[in-house]
Amino acid sequence: MPDPAGLLRALTARGAEPPPRLEWHARLVSTNDRVKELAREGARDGVAVLADEQTGGRGREGRSWSSPPGGLYLSVLRRPGEGALGLLPLAAGLAVADAVAGEAGIAAELKWPNDVVVGGRKLAGVLSEASTGAGGLEWVVVGIGVNVAAVLPDELRATATSLEELLPAGPPAAASLAAAVIVRLRVWYDALATPAAVVQAWRRRALPWWGETVEVRTGAGTLRGRLLEVDDEGALVLSVAGGPRRVLSGEVIRARRVD
Repeated sequence: MPDPAGLLRALTARGAEPPPRLEWHARLVSTNDRVKELAREGARDGVAVLADEQTGGRGREGRSWSSPPGGLYLSVLRRPGEGALGLLPLAAGLAVADAVAGEAGIAAELKWPNDVVVGGRKLAGVLSEASTGAGGLEWVVVGIGVNVAAVLPDELRATATSLEELLPAGPPAAASLAAAVIVRLRVWYDALATPAAVVQAWRRRALPWWGETVEVRTGAGTLRGRLLEVDDEGALVLSVAGGPRRVLSGEVIRARRVD
Protein backbone atom coordinates (compact mmCIF):
# COMPACT_ATOMS: atom_id res chain seq x y z
CA MET A 1 0.00 0.00 0.00
CA PRO A 2 1.19 3.59 -0.53
CA ASP A 3 3.64 4.70 2.15
CA PRO A 4 4.77 8.27 1.38
CA ALA A 5 5.48 8.95 5.06
CA GLY A 6 7.69 5.87 5.22
CA LEU A 7 9.55 7.01 2.11
CA LEU A 8 10.18 10.44 3.61
CA ARG A 9 11.48 8.83 6.82
CA ALA A 10 13.74 6.54 4.79
CA LEU A 11 15.13 9.51 2.86
CA THR A 12 15.73 11.44 6.08
CA ALA A 13 17.54 8.44 7.56
CA ARG A 14 19.87 8.54 4.56
CA GLY A 15 20.46 12.28 4.98
CA ALA A 16 18.65 12.99 1.69
CA GLU A 17 16.31 15.83 0.85
CA PRO A 18 12.76 14.84 -0.15
CA PRO A 19 11.69 15.39 -3.76
CA PRO A 20 10.18 18.84 -4.41
CA ARG A 21 6.90 17.00 -4.99
CA LEU A 22 6.10 13.40 -4.10
CA GLU A 23 3.04 11.35 -5.05
CA TRP A 24 2.43 7.71 -4.20
CA HIS A 25 -0.71 6.14 -5.65
CA ALA A 26 -2.31 2.77 -5.07
CA ARG A 27 -2.99 2.53 -8.81
CA LEU A 28 -2.15 4.60 -11.86
CA VAL A 29 -2.30 4.05 -15.58
CA SER A 30 1.40 4.99 -15.75
CA THR A 31 3.76 6.82 -13.40
CA ASN A 32 5.61 8.14 -16.48
CA ASP A 33 2.38 9.63 -17.82
CA ARG A 34 1.65 11.32 -14.50
CA VAL A 35 5.13 12.87 -14.35
CA LYS A 36 4.71 14.08 -17.93
CA GLU A 37 1.54 15.88 -16.85
CA LEU A 38 3.43 17.52 -14.00
CA ALA A 39 6.33 18.45 -16.31
CA ARG A 40 3.97 20.21 -18.72
CA GLU A 41 2.61 22.15 -15.75
CA GLY A 42 6.13 23.37 -14.97
CA ALA A 43 7.07 20.95 -12.18
CA ARG A 44 10.59 21.22 -10.81
CA ASP A 45 13.48 18.86 -11.47
CA GLY A 46 13.35 15.85 -9.16
CA VAL A 47 9.58 15.42 -8.83
CA ALA A 48 8.81 11.76 -8.07
CA VAL A 49 5.65 9.69 -8.60
CA LEU A 50 5.19 6.12 -7.37
CA ALA A 51 2.44 3.55 -7.75
CA ASP A 52 1.77 0.10 -6.30
CA GLU A 53 0.20 -0.96 -9.58
CA GLN A 54 0.05 0.31 -13.15
CA THR A 55 -2.80 -0.50 -15.47
CA GLY A 56 -1.04 0.78 -18.59
CA GLY A 57 2.65 0.32 -17.90
CA ARG A 58 4.88 0.15 -20.96
CA GLY A 59 8.44 -0.57 -21.96
CA ARG A 60 10.54 0.43 -24.94
CA GLU A 61 8.86 0.93 -28.30
CA GLY A 62 5.44 1.04 -26.66
CA ARG A 63 5.52 -2.57 -25.48
CA SER A 64 3.26 -3.51 -22.60
CA TRP A 65 5.06 -3.72 -19.24
CA SER A 66 3.39 -6.06 -16.75
CA SER A 67 2.87 -3.97 -13.61
CA PRO A 68 0.88 -6.05 -11.10
CA PRO A 69 0.45 -5.16 -7.43
CA GLY A 70 3.58 -5.81 -5.40
CA GLY A 71 6.04 -4.07 -7.69
CA LEU A 72 7.84 -0.76 -7.29
CA TYR A 73 6.90 1.63 -10.07
CA LEU A 74 8.71 4.95 -9.82
CA SER A 75 9.17 7.87 -12.23
CA VAL A 76 11.33 10.93 -11.67
CA LEU A 77 11.45 14.19 -13.64
CA ARG A 78 14.85 15.33 -14.81
CA ARG A 79 15.78 18.47 -16.70
CA PRO A 80 19.26 17.55 -17.98
CA GLY A 81 21.59 19.09 -20.49
CA GLU A 82 21.51 17.83 -24.08
CA GLY A 83 24.51 15.58 -23.67
CA ALA A 84 23.02 13.53 -20.83
CA LEU A 85 20.08 11.99 -22.67
CA GLY A 86 21.76 8.85 -23.99
CA LEU A 87 23.38 8.04 -20.66
CA LEU A 88 20.31 8.49 -18.46
CA PRO A 89 19.07 4.89 -18.90
CA LEU A 90 22.53 3.61 -18.02
CA ALA A 91 22.72 5.87 -14.95
CA ALA A 92 19.26 4.71 -13.85
CA GLY A 93 20.29 1.08 -14.25
CA LEU A 94 23.31 1.72 -12.04
CA ALA A 95 21.06 3.37 -9.45
CA VAL A 96 18.74 0.35 -9.33
CA ALA A 97 21.66 -2.08 -9.14
CA ASP A 98 23.13 -0.06 -6.26
CA ALA A 99 19.79 0.01 -4.43
CA VAL A 100 19.20 -3.72 -4.86
CA ALA A 101 22.71 -4.47 -3.61
CA GLY A 102 22.36 -2.17 -0.61
CA GLU A 103 18.82 -3.07 0.41
CA ALA A 104 18.67 -6.74 -0.58
CA GLY A 105 22.30 -7.86 -0.81
CA ILE A 106 21.82 -8.97 -4.42
CA ALA A 107 24.49 -8.37 -7.06
CA ALA A 108 22.59 -7.57 -10.25
CA GLU A 109 23.98 -7.25 -13.76
CA LEU A 110 23.05 -4.69 -16.41
CA LYS A 111 21.91 -5.37 -19.96
CA TRP A 112 22.08 -2.56 -22.50
CA PRO A 113 20.34 -0.23 -22.52
CA ASN A 114 17.84 -0.53 -19.69
CA ASP A 115 17.52 -3.92 -18.02
CA VAL A 116 18.63 -5.05 -14.56
CA VAL A 117 19.03 -8.83 -14.46
CA VAL A 118 19.83 -11.51 -11.89
CA GLY A 119 20.77 -14.99 -12.97
CA GLY A 120 19.87 -14.14 -16.55
CA ARG A 121 16.33 -13.09 -15.66
CA LYS A 122 14.98 -9.56 -15.61
CA LEU A 123 14.45 -8.00 -12.20
CA ALA A 124 13.90 -4.38 -13.23
CA GLY A 125 13.64 -2.15 -16.26
CA VAL A 126 14.08 1.51 -17.12
CA LEU A 127 12.13 3.64 -19.58
CA SER A 128 13.29 7.20 -20.32
CA GLU A 129 10.96 9.47 -22.29
CA ALA A 130 12.00 12.94 -23.40
CA SER A 131 10.31 16.11 -24.57
CA THR A 132 11.97 18.60 -26.88
CA GLY A 133 10.92 22.09 -27.95
CA ALA A 134 12.23 24.91 -30.08
CA GLY A 135 15.10 25.38 -27.66
CA GLY A 136 16.07 21.71 -27.58
CA LEU A 137 15.65 19.16 -24.80
CA GLU A 138 13.11 20.34 -22.20
CA TRP A 139 12.81 17.41 -19.80
CA VAL A 140 13.17 13.66 -19.40
CA VAL A 141 11.01 11.29 -17.38
CA VAL A 142 13.01 8.38 -15.98
CA GLY A 143 10.67 5.48 -15.22
CA ILE A 144 11.76 2.46 -13.20
CA GLY A 145 9.91 -0.78 -12.55
CA VAL A 146 11.24 -3.31 -10.03
CA ASN A 147 9.67 -6.71 -9.44
CA VAL A 148 9.55 -6.68 -5.65
CA ALA A 149 6.78 -8.98 -4.42
CA ALA A 150 4.68 -9.02 -7.58
CA VAL A 151 3.19 -12.29 -8.77
CA LEU A 152 4.54 -12.58 -12.29
CA PRO A 153 2.38 -13.86 -15.15
CA ASP A 154 3.11 -17.45 -16.16
CA GLU A 155 4.48 -16.37 -19.53
CA LEU A 156 7.17 -14.21 -17.85
CA ARG A 157 8.47 -16.58 -15.19
CA ALA A 158 11.14 -18.09 -17.42
CA THR A 159 12.61 -14.69 -18.27
CA ALA A 160 11.83 -12.55 -15.20
CA THR A 161 12.36 -12.79 -11.46
CA SER A 162 11.44 -10.84 -8.32
CA LEU A 163 13.02 -9.95 -4.99
CA GLU A 164 10.35 -12.10 -3.34
CA GLU A 165 11.61 -15.11 -5.27
CA LEU A 166 15.28 -14.33 -4.68
CA LEU A 167 15.05 -13.63 -0.94
CA PRO A 168 13.68 -16.42 1.28
CA ALA A 169 13.32 -13.99 4.20
CA GLY A 170 11.25 -11.62 2.08
CA PRO A 171 12.00 -8.46 0.11
CA PRO A 172 12.84 -5.08 1.64
CA ALA A 173 10.03 -2.65 2.37
CA ALA A 174 8.96 -0.73 -0.71
CA ALA A 175 9.59 2.62 1.00
CA SER A 176 13.18 1.69 1.86
CA LEU A 177 13.88 0.40 -1.64
CA ALA A 178 12.30 3.48 -3.22
CA ALA A 179 14.40 5.77 -1.04
CA ALA A 180 17.56 3.92 -1.99
CA VAL A 181 16.71 4.19 -5.70
CA ILE A 182 15.98 7.92 -5.43
CA VAL A 183 19.23 8.58 -3.57
CA ARG A 184 21.33 6.59 -6.02
CA LEU A 185 19.56 8.23 -8.98
CA ARG A 186 20.72 11.59 -7.68
CA VAL A 187 24.30 10.31 -7.29
CA TRP A 188 24.46 8.91 -10.81
CA TYR A 189 22.67 11.90 -12.30
CA ASP A 190 25.35 14.17 -10.85
CA ALA A 191 27.98 11.77 -12.22
CA LEU A 192 26.75 12.46 -15.76
CA ALA A 193 29.02 15.50 -15.67
CA THR A 194 31.78 12.95 -16.30
CA PRO A 195 30.29 10.62 -18.94
CA ALA A 196 33.30 8.29 -19.10
CA ALA A 197 33.00 7.53 -15.39
CA VAL A 198 29.36 6.52 -15.79
CA VAL A 199 30.12 4.30 -18.77
CA GLN A 200 33.05 2.66 -16.98
CA ALA A 201 30.91 1.95 -13.91
CA TRP A 202 28.11 0.59 -16.10
CA ARG A 203 30.47 -1.65 -18.03
CA ARG A 204 31.85 -3.14 -14.80
CA ARG A 205 28.32 -4.32 -13.98
CA ALA A 206 27.28 -5.26 -17.50
CA LEU A 207 26.64 -8.79 -18.71
CA PRO A 208 30.04 -10.11 -19.84
CA TRP A 209 29.18 -10.36 -23.53
CA TRP A 210 32.08 -8.24 -24.79
CA GLY A 211 33.66 -9.75 -27.88
CA GLU A 212 30.72 -12.09 -28.49
CA THR A 213 28.44 -12.06 -31.49
CA VAL A 214 25.08 -10.51 -30.66
CA GLU A 215 21.95 -9.44 -32.45
CA VAL A 216 20.40 -6.04 -31.86
CA ARG A 217 16.73 -5.77 -32.75
CA THR A 218 15.81 -2.22 -33.69
CA GLY A 219 12.83 -0.58 -35.32
CA ALA A 220 14.68 -0.79 -38.63
CA GLY A 221 15.46 -4.50 -38.38
CA THR A 222 18.05 -6.80 -36.82
CA LEU A 223 21.75 -6.02 -36.80
CA ARG A 224 24.31 -8.77 -36.16
CA GLY A 225 27.89 -8.15 -35.11
CA ARG A 226 30.58 -8.54 -32.46
CA LEU A 227 29.95 -6.53 -29.30
CA LEU A 228 32.77 -4.02 -28.79
CA GLU A 229 31.79 -1.40 -26.23
CA VAL A 230 29.37 1.25 -25.02
CA ASP A 231 30.67 4.70 -25.92
CA ASP A 232 30.58 7.91 -23.87
CA GLU A 233 27.17 8.85 -25.30
CA GLY A 234 25.59 5.55 -24.28
CA ALA A 235 25.54 4.02 -27.76
CA LEU A 236 26.30 0.35 -28.30
CA VAL A 237 29.20 -0.24 -30.68
CA LEU A 238 29.31 -3.37 -32.82
CA SER A 239 31.90 -4.67 -35.23
CA VAL A 240 30.09 -5.41 -38.49
CA ALA A 241 31.11 -5.79 -42.10
CA GLY A 242 32.53 -2.43 -43.08
CA GLY A 243 33.74 -1.45 -39.59
CA PRO A 244 32.32 -0.29 -36.24
CA ARG A 245 28.61 0.55 -36.08
CA ARG A 246 26.92 2.63 -33.38
CA VAL A 247 23.43 1.64 -32.23
CA LEU A 248 21.38 4.14 -30.22
CA SER A 249 18.43 1.94 -29.23
CA GLY A 250 17.31 -1.64 -29.51
CA GLU A 251 17.20 -5.00 -27.77
CA VAL A 252 20.38 -7.04 -27.50
CA ILE A 253 20.39 -10.84 -27.46
CA ARG A 254 23.15 -13.39 -27.77
CA ALA A 255 23.27 -14.59 -31.34
CA ARG A 256 22.67 -18.24 -32.04
CA ARG A 257 25.70 -19.88 -33.53
CA VAL A 258 25.67 -20.18 -37.30
CA ASP A 259 27.94 -23.01 -38.53
